[in-house]
Amino acid sequence: MRKPMRIIDIHTHILPREIPKFKDRFGYGGFIGLEHCAPCRARMVRDDGKFFRDIESNCWDPVARLADCDRDGVSYQILSTVPVMFSYWTKPKDGLEISKFLNDQIAEVVATNPSRFGGLGTLPMQDTDLAVRELERCVKELGLLGVQIGTHVNGKNLDDESLFPVFEAAQNLGASIFVHPWDMLGADRMSKYWLPWLVGMPAELSLAICSMVFGGVFEKLPKLRVAFAHGGGAFPGTLGRIDHGFQARPDLCAVNNSVSPKQSIGKFYVDSLVHDAAALEFLIEVFGCNKIALGTDYPFPLGEARPGTLLESLSGLSTDQRERLFNGTALEWLGRSALELGLK
Repeated sequence: MRKPMRIIDIHTHILPREIPKFKDRFGYGGFIGLEHCAPCRARMVRDDGKFFRDIESNCWDPVARLADCDRDGVSYQILSTVPVMFSYWTKPKDGLEISKFLNDQIAEVVATNPSRFGGLGTLPMQDTDLAVRELERCVKELGLLGVQIGTHVNGKNLDDESLFPVFEAAQNLGASIFVHPWDMLGADRMSKYWLPWLVGMPAELSLAICSMVFGGVFEKLPKLRVAFAHGGGAFPGTLGRIDHGFQARPDLCAVNNSVSPKQSIGKFYVDSLVHDAAALEFLIEVFGCNKIALGTDYPFPLGEARPGTLLESLSGLSTDQRERLFNGTALEWLGRSALELGLK
């Protein structure tokens, strides 16, 4: 039996029930739409007819989502769009329009039950000025808790100087940032076996973390609150190699930041979604419970079917550690107390 404990899930995705035909609106293609093909089921399809993913009503219906939360004992979900919707490849003003549409929808869902849902917006990261403006709207007008961004922006890593104003604005606004992989590197070599999700995603996350660490982003913005999805991907398992490279070849690695990767541990957060008890124990050893928050990738099949199952499997955790993993780290990353979120 699950012991009573507040559960906050920082990694969940949501879509609108209906998505406009952006190809017709903007005059070019590449956009995702929804085809409702059966009761409570839909297909995510690109406007060229190429299938992307099947989804169920819990991906768009807050009532179905709440029923799942009640069944699984989840107190509060952080909602963010499906990364394929980032649309960084679009013309900037079109990307802004898509971002506004998605952000307004998330804010509407949060408003249906603000004591159970919190929202993260999405930004047109291909244009820094528009991204900062929409970030301000997300926080000041829509009441969202922060934003979700991709691991890169059209090939620009997260240390790119053009992106720094977005991070600076997030720190100034007290907005949380959730970094999620998308458009995985090496896709031309990973056409089979679902490898972009199995290999590409972990690599993308390690690349994103290394870019921010080596780029000195966390040193320049010490109050910035960033969490990385999927347990930080390949970064924890290769931290020894990464740090050794920093020490052995500072002429190549320490060119923009004098703080080593190991010294950067504690300056950012990761979620708990690593799918294996030994991997989770190692993640705790590397980051500590204070920097790990429960995340499930709800409602997708690569996520954790019953939130907190892996955490519960670790018998050596103290009550305080469990509390921290299930909700305490999430609250710190969000910069909010349980009372401020309306949690009971």
